[in-house]
Amino acid sequence: MAKKKQKFYTVWVGRKPGVYSTWEECKEQIHQFEGAVYKGFYSLKEAQQAFLSDSTRFIGKSAGEKNEPNSRQLSDEPEKNSICVDGAWNTKTNAMEYQGVLFPSRERAFHAGPFATGTNNIAEFLAIVHALTYCKDHPEILIIYSDSNTAITWVKNKRPKTKIADIGKNSSIISIMQRAENWLLNNNYQIQIRKWETKKWGENPADFGRK
Repeated sequence: MAKKKQKFYTVWVGRKPGVYSTWEECKEQIHQFEGAVYKGFYSLKEAQQAFLSDSTRFIGKSAGEKNEPNSRQLSDEPEKNSICVDGAWNTKTNAMEYQGVLFPSRERAFHAGPFATGTNNIAEFLAIVHALTYCKDHPEILIIYSDSNTAITWVKNKRPKTKIADIGKNSSIISIMQRAENWLLNNNYQIQIRKWETKKWGENPADFGRK
């Protein structure tokens, strides 16, 4: 009898999202958990890559099936038990701030700023990192939503790719960015960071409404 090929299980939404090497471990995270989202893969690498992506790219496909970039389908609505983040930057004064708002309650979870200087991408980046630290103390939150692809990429790469100079009034925000980068380098997290789909869902609940 041929040996059964091992599967690795990606849990996007469950008691403890992550990648698991046995069905028993996976089942502990999703059994009787309302709204659980998970899938089995035939390689650890594929399961890990899937965990860092939106689950809608993989749900409905058989294990091992290639997922084309254009095949992604949007969720009908944002996941509950999530937090939305956004940043704002005043082009006239250079003042920057960011905040996190719980979904679906739309209650503000945190706000920082305004800072004397910065950029919109920096604000979005710091908002995600702040949300990650917030979620450490709030395990009921399963997903972080941001409408900034740039900031999401910076967080996944564990460093902001910005050319802001460390001079004068920039020194304070540079220090905050360094602390955020150090946090990413020294902490592991399993919560998903997803793109807020503005065209489908409307404005990000954390948006400052200054467009």
